[in-house]
Amino acid sequence: MDLKTASAIRRLRLISVPEGISWLVLATCTVIKYTVTSSVDVARWLGPIHGVLFVLYVVFWLDAWNRTKWEKGTAALYFAYSVIPGGGFLAERRLRRAAEDAVIASRARREGVVNA
Repeated sequence: MDLKTASAIRRLRLISVPEGISWLVLATCTVIKYTVTSSVDVARWLGPIHGVLFVLYVVFWLDAWNRTKWEKGTAALYFAYSVIPGGGFLAERRLRRAAEDAVIASRARREGVVNA
């Protein structure tokens, strides 16, 4: 894995958790807004913040897809993680494991270790 590909995946990992948190907080605040009478409308402030984080996630997702050459199913799965509640956490976990596996494979190639 080259440096630009690793950077693209790292950016996607770094944005996935805040995007997931913002989605959950926005959904919670929206439910509270419509079920409990409150003078403070937190969802009005969180909506644009979540929107920016979502757009960043999509931009970083496109960059990672372009650089890693994921299959369509894998790319669709990572996009779906941005839409489902808590999906950002799942995306970060999978991307972290994939990056760790790539590092291990790279070290094994350098040391001449062959899988048996």
